[in-house]
Amino acid sequence: MSRFFPVFLVFLGAALTSKAAEVNVYSARHYGSDKAIWEAFTRRTGIKVNVVEAEHDQLVQRLKSEGAGSPADVLITVDAGRLAHAVEAGLLQPARIAALDAIVPRHLRHPDGFWYGVAMRARVLVYHKDRIAPAQIPTYESLADPRLKGRLVTRSGTNIYNLSLVGSVIAARGVDATRDWARGVVANLARPPQGGDTDQIKAVAAGVGDVAISNSYYLARLASSAKPEDRAVTQRLGVVFPNQGDRGTHVNVSGAALVKTAPNRESGLRLMAFLLEPEAQRLLADGSMEYPANPKVAPHPVLGALGSFRQDEINADAYAKNSATASRLMDETGWK
Repeated sequence: MSRFFPVFLVFLGAALTSKAAEVNVYSARHYGSDKAIWEAFTRRTGIKVNVVEAEHDQLVQRLKSEGAGSPADVLITVDAGRLAHAVEAGLLQPARIAALDAIVPRHLRHPDGFWYGVAMRARVLVYHKDRIAPAQIPTYESLADPRLKGRLVTRSGTNIYNLSLVGSVIAARGVDATRDWARGVVANLARPPQGGDTDQIKAVAAGVGDVAISNSYYLARLASSAKPEDRAVTQRLGVVFPNQGDRGTHVNVSGAALVKTAPNRESGLRLMAFLLEPEAQRLLADGSMEYPANPKVAPHPVLGALGSFRQDEINADAYAKNSATASRLMDETGWK
């Protein structure tokens, strides 16, 4: 644990002893396991946690409508693009915390402290072991190879996960090269984009396609499912972490941010610090089958079995800012 944590928590603890403390969380995560995090935080600090769960867009609209009178202290949501949206909407405030700056890798937190990644997922390639060799798909760029024609499945180009991926490709290769690549991806589709990432994985297992673009946690959830039929799906599949020979695999975050009008600012900061401690990281990451944002905390064994990988270290805020350009480019190329 970082040496900054004890000092930080003692400082905040002193600030909170003079009044009954609480923290109000607006969360776009929908995992029953998160309840254990709030309970652990309350046991540690005596601070009551009140949680409102809803979809990201609903939470943003609620914050806008509540304005300065919002009770929200901390916003927790998934994907850097959504976090960027909240920053652009003026809903957040910087929460520069030395302890978190020391723990969270630079590419997984906002440059000015508007949000911190608390968990991470990789955008991987899932392939059918019997129909394609992993050496054929070493990079995201290889998905445009004409030899993959009719063999690729993916979800909609309007999905935030794909927008963030394409935003990262734009950052690495520029708009023109990314446009050409997206055209190649569309030309190789086995079917029109449809469904979620789990649907893509199951489509590859069923022979609809040979390669799928998916977030790592969808594969891990199937592999650890209580349903034998889900686990059976993964037995036929392998995973490639793309671009290990150059920039690394695209990663995205679940992030926590301090709301601009937070009425319980100190409690909110204390909760954000707690979320990066090993106890909370274990509960938070394992509950969603994401990788811990704290690099000192090991991933769940199911994720660990997929292997270690080099991450693309472009800052998540940078590729999120390419989202509008990515959307326009994907529309132009037919990645609907």
